[in-house]
Amino acid sequence: MPKLPAITGDEVINALKKVSFQVVRQKGSHVRMQHEDGRVVTIPVHTGKTIGKGLLLKILRDAELSKDEFIALL
Repeated sequence: MPKLPAITGDEVINALKKVSFQVVRQKGSHVRMQHEDGRVVTIPVHTGKTIGKGLLLKILRDAELSKDEFIALL
């Protein structure tokens, strides 16, 4: 299984848009995205900072994506 890359919040948002997630709202530096089937994911967008491995794994669990599926979207 490949390692997760160090990526920013904007890159996560762009990847999730490819699998039908849409931005629902933004409050401060956190973007809430929702899939048409009801899955909801919150992504922190801090300029110049990458998302930690643990938080990225939580985002993938919430989005119901495997590491391989997510890496293919990047």
